[in-house]
Amino acid sequence: MHPGRTTGKGPSTHIQIDQQPPRLLIVHIALPSWADICANLCEALQNFFSLACSLMGPSRMSLFSLYMVQDQHECILPFVQVKGNFARLQACISELRMLQREGCFRSQGTSLRLAVEDGLQQFKQYSRHVTTSAALAYTSLEITILTSQPGKEVVRQLEEGLKDTDLVSVRRLQVVEIAKGILEHMDSVSPAEDLSNDESSILGTDIDLQTVDNDIVSMEIFFKAWLHNSGTDQEQIHLLLSSQCFSNISRARDNPMCLKCDLQERLLSPSLLPGTADGSLRMDDPKGDFSTLYQMASQSSASHYKLQVIKALKSSGLCESLTYGLPFILRPTSCWQLDWDELETNQQHFHALCHSLLKREWLLLAKGEPLGPGHSQRIPASTFYVIMPSRSLTLLVKAVATRELMLPSTFPLVSEDPCDDSLKIVESMLDSLELEPTYNPLQVQSHLYSHLSSNYAKPQGRLHPHWESRAPRKHLCKTGQLQTNRARATVAPLPVTPVPGRASKMPAASKSSSDTFFLLSEWEEDPSGP
Repeated sequence: MHPGRTTGKGPSTHIQIDQQPPRLLIVHIALPSWADICANLCEALQNFFSLACSLMGPSRMSLFSLYMVQDQHECILPFVQVKGNFARLQACISELRMLQREGCFRSQGTSLRLAVEDGLQQFKQYSRHVTTSAALAYTSLEITILTSQPGKEVVRQLEEGLKDTDLVSVRRLQVVEIAKGILEHMDSVSPAEDLSNDESSILGTDIDLQTVDNDIVSMEIFFKAWLHNSGTDQEQIHLLLSSQCFSNISRARDNPMCLKCDLQERLLSPSLLPGTADGSLRMDDPKGDFSTLYQMASQSSASHYKLQVIKALKSSGLCESLTYGLPFILRPTSCWQLDWDELETNQQHFHALCHSLLKREWLLLAKGEPLGPGHSQRIPASTFYVIMPSRSLTLLVKAVATRELMLPSTFPLVSEDPCDDSLKIVESMLDSLELEPTYNPLQVQSHLYSHLSSNYAKPQGRLHPHWESRAPRKHLCKTGQLQTNRARATVAPLPVTPVPGRASKMPAASKSSSDTFFLLSEWEEDPSGP
């Protein structure tokens, strides 16, 4: 979430978000567990892409490709841009739904390795055929393997099979084991917090292992992490504290403490989605709450947005009506350019600040540095924020009103002795309500996914010829092997110079796979096509 500004007048510059790297998703199918996973996974994928494809503003996801590994590996979707391609993504999800759920097939131990190599080679070929400016964003690939098999065993297979493979273009290789059980209690937990528990660990040197529960909500949360800004090239926020306020955690009483933080969204702004209650707000409209979040990190890469703490507040002394805009979260930075000692010290100070604020029941009032270039004759306006501690290693930040924004209002005090008859009626109605200890947004549905999906609905009978002409899958034969007319996915023979040493590792491309690749590529160029 680096350079870019929103202004109220004149031409607005585009807000730039650190785009997520291209992603390759490999679905490892094993029977009979696929029957329990298929419906949840496909529903979660469709919900996620209905959201990702509908978000206005800069694209948060760049390229996406989907592979399936059963008795052999198969490319269901070559690399395409996510934005504007919901129809293609939905068709591929339908392909997953139709896969065999019962019976058995002979599993090939090398299929996963071949899928990784095949996808990596397609990514390299795609990168060679895009413009120079776009190629700069396609320098590394993230590969995710979804499996119902024991994750540690899959990791060992990959480590052994890929030990001689050039993975320099792979930013991250992740194995996600879909657990057999289902969540008993749906807690609102962020993916970053999930990654820190005992179920997620690093095995070997290059492969991550994570466990996700077999339910739609858990899978959605996993995929939504792809919308987060995960760049670690530099810290995004500098939180400056006076040494006089927190001398107990500062080594130098005469110098201010600078906590280096990364910014993270807590939720998506409805103003970024078409047809929602707030859909009339444009992302470049300063009246929209979208700008509040990104103005924080809108400075150039040569500087950082600074929050200067000016005073402390009692937690009970803030009226909620005075805060506005979407909240965002501060975390200790994970910038790779800082040395380990500085990272550790920064995190320790951040932890001490959270602990001290909770113990004292305090909030912090901070002043943001002026937005906009400003002029010599003008005094730039400032934005103020309240910083709230939490029991996790995070701080919640919300914009707070200033004098200039306040409107006159009168709030009569509640009478201590209301009318007895009215009191009995109201209390009877309140007693009939179901009381929940907390609000869990994961248990409240607004039917937004179906609304967004319906925006992409096309009249029946206008399927693309490729999907229309695809032969139906055949059933299991007597020998127990799945018969299919579909060719194994390979890298399409694009007109490029072959990569030395790769021909012996990759299977030869068949005519059908080449036709599929180019046919899909033509549709990518015209997303509005039938």
